[in-house]
Amino acid sequence: MLTHPLTDTAEMRALEPAYAAQFAAFIEQHRAHLAPWLPWATALIDEPQTRAWLQRYADDAARDAGRIYGIWLDGELVGGTLFRTFDVRFSTAEIGVWLAPHAQGQGLITRAATRMIAWAVEERGINRVEWRTVPGNAPSIACAKRLGMTLDGVLREAFPHQGVHHDVRVYSLLAAEWRDRSHR
Repeated sequence: MLTHPLTDTAEMRALEPAYAAQFAAFIEQHRAHLAPWLPWATALIDEPQTRAWLQRYADDAARDAGRIYGIWLDGELVGGTLFRTFDVRFSTAEIGVWLAPHAQGQGLITRAATRMIAWAVEERGINRVEWRTVPGNAPSIACAKRLGMTLDGVLREAFPHQGVHHDVRVYSLLAAEWRDRSHR
């Protein structure tokens, strides 16, 4: 899955280190929008740091341990998705997402996450796909629900970010649920 169309004008593709300059520019442009939710949005402040971060995901992909994808709309990088964790041994994965404000409301994240779930379950044998978010991130919660995920519970104060220990809502979708939903 190196490139996958999402709409007539949007696609997702591997966000490789070669895209570091483009991704660094995206982060700089959208830092204020991303920073409340994503620690890397404040940590990645230049191209070399961004390249190193993307290289870690490239290395993870080589070890079958994680992956990162960008979402391009009309040729512009507008967001992305990743397997923050991907553990074949325990048959679990966690999806993370982000999107520029001007690209919201078009179903891009839902389509990209759907593609990721399909690949993880159908091709890699992952049994449990997780989605973690802070309670205040309403768009993230709505997307997890659109994907058919179930709220498993809340990890109290499990996410230290910007000097605050935030609760984390954990949603999941099991392979059997995915297959049942896919065959309707």
